[in-house]
Amino acid sequence: MNFDEYIKEVDKFSDDEVVARLRKHLAEWKQDDTNVIKLADSIEHFFGNSWIGSEKIHNHLYRLWLHFKTEAITGIGGMTINERLYRFGLFERFDSVQTEAAQKVIYAKVCANT
Repeated sequence: MNFDEYIKEVDKFSDDEVVARLRKHLAEWKQDDTNVIKLADSIEHFFGNSWIGSEKIHNHLYRLWLHFKTEAITGIGGMTINERLYRFGLFERFDSVQTEAAQKVIYAKVCANT
């Protein structure tokens, strides 16, 4: 599962106000400059401090998050830059940058050394 697939799964339940906030947070992360470690921290904080209306939905989305986190964030050290960009849905953003500085921001976002 990649980040975009996780967002699509969250979309299925975004009629719940709390899930809609989670969806917004996930989408905003793709555009900001925070890295994947801060993403993980913020999502863990979100699940620990927000109350999704249905426990079943909460458990489902959290279980998927843990799976994604384990594969993509915990295992990030063994990935190539292309694997990282794919896993976090950042190819389009990476391809659209026009400066080396902007490219370095994305490298930092996915914890890659340049």
